[in-house]
Amino acid sequence: MPTPLRRRPPIGPRLGAVSLITVCLTLLCPLSPAAAGTAAEPRPHPDESLQRQLEQLVRAPGGPPGVIAVLRDGRGSRVVRAGVAKLGSGRRPEPNDHMRIASTAKAFSGAVALSLVDRRHLRLDDTLRERLPRLPRAWGSVTLRQLLNHTSGLPDYSEAPAFLDILFADPRHHFDSRRLLDFVADRPLRFPPGSRYQYSNSDNIAVALMAEAATRVPYERLLDDLVYRPLGLRRTSLPQGYRMPVPYLHGYDVTPPAPPVDVSELISMSGVWASGGIVSTPADMTRFVRGYAGGRLYGHHVVREQRRWIPGGASEPAGPGRNDAGLGIFRYTTRCGVVLGHTGNTPGYTQLIAATPDGRRSLTFSTTTQINQRMKPALLRQMRAVQENFVCALLRRRG
Repeated sequence: MPTPLRRRPPIGPRLGAVSLITVCLTLLCPLSPAAAGTAAEPRPHPDESLQRQLEQLVRAPGGPPGVIAVLRDGRGSRVVRAGVAKLGSGRRPEPNDHMRIASTAKAFSGAVALSLVDRRHLRLDDTLRERLPRLPRAWGSVTLRQLLNHTSGLPDYSEAPAFLDILFADPRHHFDSRRLLDFVADRPLRFPPGSRYQYSNSDNIAVALMAEAATRVPYERLLDDLVYRPLGLRRTSLPQGYRMPVPYLHGYDVTPPAPPVDVSELISMSGVWASGGIVSTPADMTRFVRGYAGGRLYGHHVVREQRRWIPGGASEPAGPGRNDAGLGIFRYTTRCGVVLGHTGNTPGYTQLIAATPDGRRSLTFSTTTQINQRMKPALLRQMRAVQENFVCALLRRRG
């Protein structure tokens, strides 16, 4: 029988200036005890080489107005940052500043789903036909496993013309988050389920809906019960609107020669929901990735399934080194070693969260502009190189 959710303790503007590509599915732009929050807040500890690299990233053409990286190991935390939290303010980015976490929110839906698998409310082989029979019959054989590792073949709702028409007419339109897949309900699967890898925002919408169907509990409450509370995330939420909680890192569209445009509150998160709508902080994301990558939310049998890798499956944007896809998580193999995590990008923000497989060392790397292969390929190459250097600094430091 399924384990009850509560009884089991945790195991461990200027829209015109923002181009179509920038808003590119404004959402996530798909293109191809420390962990529990009991540790002290990260303390600034500049490293000259890493600091210099962040400053170069801020100064690069189209670069972010602000960058903050939090590195944590057994000896404590280091905060390295450059630029400002808000243009014209002079205020530096802080670990407790809120930010849009973009597609790293997919790791949260993975955490919810795998926790429910561990509690036997869901099985990885459960199908959409079994759990969500209202969805198109043609999608019925897609499994939870295939949704989590992006081999489902589901058409991406965020590319649907009807969705984009609404979004461009009113970026702050309030969507019914639980009906987002209706925008592609008339479309067949892109390929037979399980036959290949293709990143899709629809996958994690379906994951959240399966979690709700299995438990009859709203996804937002599942996040609270299964993720926020066990890991001590006090400044993390899944809003429906466009407002940001204060203080926050202001996100910008940086498209020279035009001046930067603040797009922090450009879009309603109701149109992104489980695929990218979460708001968090660098400090909370550090707690999350240490627990999530370290497998502290569920048993070893689930961790083994999560880490069945699909070679070459990349997050969006690609993370540092070679990318391989698991269930709601990616493996980044760098020249210095392996970390597990997720990336994301959305107007105003680009994110990387990563940790060693035991969760003891972690990196949270946040920039305040959108960087991806289509919009800023050169800047993405530079950022990935910097991120790999940060991973090397993390792994070489003995905790």
